[in-house]
Amino acid sequence: MSRAKVVAVVSLVLNVFLIGAAVGGLYGWMSHERSVKVAQQRGLRFAASELSPERQAAFADALKATRRAPDSRALAAAARVGRMEVAQALLASDFNAAALTAALSSTRNADIQLRARVEETVATFAATLSSDERVKLVDAMQRHGPLGATRVGPAPSH
Repeated sequence: MSRAKVVAVVSLVLNVFLIGAAVGGLYGWMSHERSVKVAQQRGLRFAASELSPERQAAFADALKATRRAPDSRALAAAARVGRMEVAQALLASDFNAAALTAALSSTRNADIQLRARVEETVATFAATLSSDERVKLVDAMQRHGPLGATRVGPAPSH
């Protein structure tokens, strides 16, 4: 085999290897990006991810309606104002512990009331689901939602 043919074969093998490495690296990077996005999907809006598209839409609509309700908007605004007051109290040159405590208390109360409304929405929605759908809801809530670190087995059969 002539020297030119050997160089051509080595070059071809090397190019195939480099292209394969580049494609494999790109695939690995894209797979990692996708898995990171799935892992970052947190919160109630992803809790219905294993349900049918119709049920997912119904859950999303129920959550939106709760968030958009005038009383919920007022609570969210009160919590936002409370957080600003907490920051102002912490940054004040003449620190006032009573003002900080009051701001923390009002923020906490607004957050608790808003959370209660959202939880009522989840309970109302769950009441419309079949047993199998509720299992799927729990599975997704454990992966994406508020039940993150909680693992429970199947419901006991009587």
